[in-house]
Amino acid sequence: MNSVNKTLYIPLYGKAYVSRRGVFLDDKKAEQIWAAEGFELKGKSKSKWLAYYMGVRAAVFDEWVRDQLSQNPGAVVLHIGCGMDSRAERVDHADNVWYDIDFPEVIEERKRYYTETDRYKMICADVREGKWLSGIAQTATAIVVMEGVGMYMGGEQMRKLADDLSDHFENLYMLVDSYSVFAAKMSKYKNPVNDVGVTEVYGIDNPEEFETNKLRFVCEREMTPQKYVNELKGFEKCIFSKLYAGKFSQKLYRLFEYQKS
Repeated sequence: MNSVNKTLYIPLYGKAYVSRRGVFLDDKKAEQIWAAEGFELKGKSKSKWLAYYMGVRAAVFDEWVRDQLSQNPGAVVLHIGCGMDSRAERVDHADNVWYDIDFPEVIEERKRYYTETDRYKMICADVREGKWLSGIAQTATAIVVMEGVGMYMGGEQMRKLADDLSDHFENLYMLVDSYSVFAAKMSKYKNPVNDVGVTEVYGIDNPEEFETNKLRFVCEREMTPQKYVNELKGFEKCIFSKLYAGKFSQKLYRLFEYQKS
């Protein structure tokens, strides 16, 4: 795998860690895959604080997808940059077709642990190239999840992807997280993804940077809601609240919701 693809092991470790601890997520699949395939992490990548952050972030995305599914019966779900994530199993989508999308080498690994069905598909693709959408029926509505992807795509690439998706679907709802400009600059010196070889990331401060003529910014979502922070206790809750949640976290990490206009 290339260096960007190796970053999938960081959130996988985090989800397995919090699942074992019984906070934020129940993710037995992450536990299973990490036990069998765990990449040798080092440095900040194996921090329990980062693991907690990854667990909370995943729970927030899960909650948003469930809400969108309840409001949009019949929509398809596109999980772009799925890595080894088991969101398709954590979120009930019995009435919806779900597509997990990532680079070919990642999907090849996924197929060792996930099996396609009538309601669950895997697509090998570089989403910066619009031709991958030809493999998806032009269903009226798409719910698009981009967790841990926005920081590896510049504004121009994100806008092209937004245009491709908007051209393909009549209705479009998208949730994407991103670094701030400050966090992207600081990543040269202190970022867990450096530990797996990633040296170039992007950040935005103005969510309108990802807008197009068809896709508009709707709102900024809270990345670390207090209800999840409260699942931690004592010293751990205090440290996490100060370093990974609230206003301090918002200076580094942002979570934006978009909708086709």
